Amino acid sequence: MSGAVDLSALKQPPAGAAPAAAGDHMVTEADFETKVLHRSAQVPVVVVLYSQRSPGSIELVQLLERLVGEAGGAWDLAAVEAESNMRIAQAFGVQGIPTVIAVAGGQPLADFQGTQPEAQVSQWLAAVVQAVEGKLEGDPAAPQEERADPRFAAAEALLEQGDLAGAESAYESIVTQEPGNTEAKAALRQVKFLGRAQELPESAIATSDADPSNVAAALDAADVELFQQQPEAAFDRLIGLVARTAGDERTAVRIRLLELFELFDQAEPFVVAARRKLATALY
Repeated sequence: MSGAVDLSALKQPPAGAAPAAAGDHMVTEADFETKVLHRSAQVPVVVVLYSQRSPGSIELVQLLERLVGEAGGAWDLAAVEAESNMRIAQAFGVQGIPTVIAVAGGQPLADFQGTQPEAQVSQWLAAVVQAVEGKLEGDPAAPQEERADPRFAAAEALLEQGDLAGAESAYESIVTQEPGNTEAKAALRQVKFLGRAQELPESAIATSDADPSNVAAALDAADVELFQQQPEAAFDRLIGLVARTAGDERTAVRIRLLELFELFDQAEPFVVAARRKLATALY
């Protein structure tokens, strides 16, 4: 198992009863970043994904709890109830329960699936600890003495003052100086959208609904819906228009959709779903 663990889409943990196992080592989506990703910069963290409905997986959790208590801090344990934290399981690409993954430096290092004898688990843990010995450098979330980029500070100050035009100009200047600066590009996209959307009346949605073939009205309505934190509605409106238009009109709508997608993390489920719908509408 390799590659970054991307949990950027996790915002709120799903509701659910507390697991029947795990004790102090229980981890959910809400504290995964702190207890696993950050902690794994100091010692390897063994993540066990289990189910309350699987006695065998609960026994494995209990075995790992005993072993971590005997490990003297050489590694840490994170017990995740998979059914209550599906996005963690999906991030790791888990195929079966229980699954155990060793995370070091924020990255999956090794894994195994299914219950195992204690001797084999102990041998696996020893190999994990040995593999990272002397290679972990500390918590990347710890405060760093970094000097803030004064260009970004100036742009953010303009934003706080409500000067969107000034902030847009400041971010454009950074992008001109550093075409590869992804942070400045993302900020510029956001500011441009805000500057456009906040000037639109809420009635833009009703106007578009009254005349679904009006491309300009649909673009305005989608901006308002996105400004009102209804991205799915905005995307669906424009995807429907893509399916009904052709030529320059279709191109204009498609370009606006792609611009709106770029305002979000591309791994967000609603962005992924909208991109699939767009592909269907186009082809």
